[in-house]
Amino acid sequence: MKMLRVLMLNGSPRANGNTSIALREMEKIFTESGVAVETVQVGNQAVRGCVACNGCAKLGKCVFDDVVNELAPKFEQADGLVVASPVYYASANATLVACLDRLFYSTSFDKTMKVGASVACARRGGCSATFDELNKYFTIAEMPVVSSSYWNMVHGNTPEQTIQDLEGMQTMRNIGKNMAWILKCIQTGKNAGIETPTAETTEWTNFIR
Repeated sequence: MKMLRVLMLNGSPRANGNTSIALREMEKIFTESGVAVETVQVGNQAVRGCVACNGCAKLGKCVFDDVVNELAPKFEQADGLVVASPVYYASANATLVACLDRLFYSTSFDKTMKVGASVACARRGGCSATFDELNKYFTIAEMPVVSSSYWNMVHGNTPEQTIQDLEGMQTMRNIGKNMAWILKCIQTGKNAGIETPTAETTEWTNFIR
């Protein structure tokens, strides 16, 4: 079986904050499961939003040459994608959102059956809204979404407090276990000759004609 790979995006501007605690807990499980992991710090970079120029359709990459274009080949090669963010005003970090908007829109490679998981980190509230927001990138790209024993979130005002969120840490480990299992099942199916489903050609239907 080929080496399975997971790309993890840390949407926090703090390299060693609460979000990193959650991701490291998952990374331990991936490593134990024989899944290669690469984590990229996105939240501390200057990432502008999409300007809807459609230049990516001509260039094959985003016109703004930053971390988005660096992530594109990593995402293409990965079998799974984990996206984690702190909660700001009941939403994901705007830098991460800008990155994901452009990453998913500017890349034309097939994302079908790449496995996705999102994680939200907060002091108190807003995790469910952020979790829902991040999952939408997966569900528009035919990517299976990994769940856990609770919604994918941890709580704490400091990294030390996050570590004390025992159920949250357990939830992270279970995400890792479930994702590793799903990745291996998909790869086993491919090795057995089970082909990835082919979607129908999109019938673009606008609400106003």
